[in-house]
Amino acid sequence: MQNTIDNSSKELTGGRDLAAIWQTAIGVQAGDGLAVSDYLRQIAKKHVSGQITLDNVLELLADYYQENKTQEGGETESEMTDKVAVNIVHLLQNESELELSTQGLAALDRSIFEGVYENAGVLRDYEEYRREWVLGGDTMRFTNLEALQEEFKKCISKELDYDYDAASSDDELISHISAFVAKIWHICPFGEGNTRFTAILTLLYLSYLGINIEFDTFTNDTWYFHNALVRANYRNSVKNIDFEPVYLERFFRNMLLGEQWELRNRYVHVRPAAEWRVQPKANNNTATGQVEVKKDIRKVKEQDNKKASIVREIEPESPNLLFLTVAIGQDFLSVKEIMDKLRLKGRDNFLKSYLTPAIQRGMVCLLYPSVPRHPRQKYLLTKKGMDFLKSTEPEMVARVQRHLNGSKI
Repeated sequence: MQNTIDNSSKELTGGRDLAAIWQTAIGVQAGDGLAVSDYLRQIAKKHVSGQITLDNVLELLADYYQENKTQEGGETESEMTDKVAVNIVHLLQNESELELSTQGLAALDRSIFEGVYENAGVLRDYEEYRREWVLGGDTMRFTNLEALQEEFKKCISKELDYDYDAASSDDELISHISAFVAKIWHICPFGEGNTRFTAILTLLYLSYLGINIEFDTFTNDTWYFHNALVRANYRNSVKNIDFEPVYLERFFRNMLLGEQWELRNRYVHVRPAAEWRVQPKANNNTATGQVEVKKDIRKVKEQDNKKASIVREIEPESPNLLFLTVAIGQDFLSVKEIMDKLRLKGRDNFLKSYLTPAIQRGMVCLLYPSVPRHPRQKYLLTKKGMDFLKSTEPEMVARVQRHLNGSKI
């Protein structure tokens, strides 16, 4: 059964494609061997087309499962999976803020599994191990209870200390991101839904770092993602099997660098058939330079009411355009860098209300126009944008600059 939703009618939510968000929420279930119901797929299409709200989706699901209760009266696996999908849509549609701390990740787990698992967001209190297909039936053992809390804290602390700006190459960044994600998964801090939690954490964290990705990355490759995580964390010296992070790194190379490794599970297996031993790659292009990320763990404050006093004195259609052009000026800036200058924290709102209109009006252009999702994408003013800025009253520009610098208007 396909994981996709009909894209013929779709709405944009602050620059994010709602159909793509639903595709992620449905596709990511495969990482834990689950699938949503056909009924959820049907009402998801209505949500995408704007016929119903997400609250309506929850109400319809409740009614549907009330009418189809099992004789035992408990929740079915399908019902729980559907609820998780809706929770994920809510998180991604609102591009929920991520706090990289033990408390912040506990809150994320609760948000994903709210109303599904009673212990959502609570550190597991049992040993965790699972038999894995990719290991030929061997068992994957996760961080033991005695070390769980300490390993969880150390993993987060190490990540907070990492300087993304100082990375020397794409290879270093991909290796680091892969190692961090693999470690979090192996710690398995909350037990239930570990791969789904790790996938949503990955999406929100990469977006938080300012990496331009699409939220439908996990639509078709979540089961590969799961198996790659297993291989990155499994060693068996008796069988001459060592940790193998390359498969996970290839997943991220596809996601972040636009490479085209064939992400089929047969290539990840510890004992592949002869024809599966070499994982093919459709293109030979390897990005050069550094993936554009900016590590900033501080909370980014929204603009305050001082902006309103400037807006009232500008043409009704152009206040956001003025703020954007002043923020960019003569620079080449990433989305994250522009948002930092504008003191905005809502990426979706920024894209919808600032950047996209400016691009459509020919005021701003892309440094890599032929590759919109280029990992080092930056934005700059066109001649039209520069002319607009020059034609604006100098005192008005100065006031905006003072505001962006945190000074009094």
